[in-house]
Amino acid sequence: MKLKRSFITLLPFISLIFLPSLVSSQACQRSCGNLPIKYPFGTGPGCGDARFQQYVTCDQQKLTLTTHTGNYPITNIDYSNQVIYISDPSMSTCACSQPSKGFGLDWDAPFSFTDDNVFTLLDCSTTSSPIFRSNSYNVDNSSAVPLCDKQGAPICSYLYSCRAISILNLPISTCCVYTPVDLGPSFELNLQKLQCSSYSGFYSFSGQESNPDNWKYGISLKYKFNVYNDYPNSCADCEKSDGACGYTGTYNSFICNCPNGINTTSTCFFVSSFSNGLRLLPLQTGTLFIYSLAWILAMVLL
Repeated sequence: MKLKRSFITLLPFISLIFLPSLVSSQACQRSCGNLPIKYPFGTGPGCGDARFQQYVTCDQQKLTLTTHTGNYPITNIDYSNQVIYISDPSMSTCACSQPSKGFGLDWDAPFSFTDDNVFTLLDCSTTSSPIFRSNSYNVDNSSAVPLCDKQGAPICSYLYSCRAISILNLPISTCCVYTPVDLGPSFELNLQKLQCSSYSGFYSFSGQESNPDNWKYGISLKYKFNVYNDYPNSCADCEKSDGACGYTGTYNSFICNCPNGINTTSTCFFVSSFSNGLRLLPLQTGTLFIYSLAWILAMVLL
């Protein structure tokens, strides 16, 4: 009986010792706007995969991709094929033509262009743009690398059937289906360097190749989980327990963020059942273990 009273007396002091490690962490959200959020993406620091944190963010319920050329709304995510779709507000479409500075990926970004992307250069200078010089020969009589796909002429014709693009009042030859789209992260659509005022991009004809009004305008990007592109087992188990995969610490160690804000290194199954018996503040895994042990000992001694 004396031992029981001594333990209960010491319990508040044990709590004070570990109080600095308490973390009032906000639970990772499962969606951003109308888009579901799953690994490797997250809605804030500590959520998802750390490699994607600086590129994909959720702000005011809007999911955005950020590169050195600007911020781009993410319109959809195909998790089964690991593809995200973005829009460029400055891109010309069949409904609107406007000046743009182009688009580029950071060299170390965990993304690459899919083969579905088609880019067209619009309103290019016929005297200074390299897309025209590429058809000539160099001083050593070697042929320059062509920048336009000659097979893309029909695409340009369809685009010029759009009133917004036809008002550029330029000959059809200034529309160029840009070919260097297989360069991965090194690809950059630098319109200033190409001497073009605008560009258009799409990733699907939507089954209507001759109707540019219905094309899927935007850019599709592929992402990988890691070098081997394996979905982490720990993350899969975490999500099965209604948790969200995240990271913590200097080495970005894996954590499972549970709906009540508690982080664990496994799943939310134990946390859920534990919380039903005792309501705790959100805390880190180490502190959760101490409180669990203390609670069990208290029950035994009582």
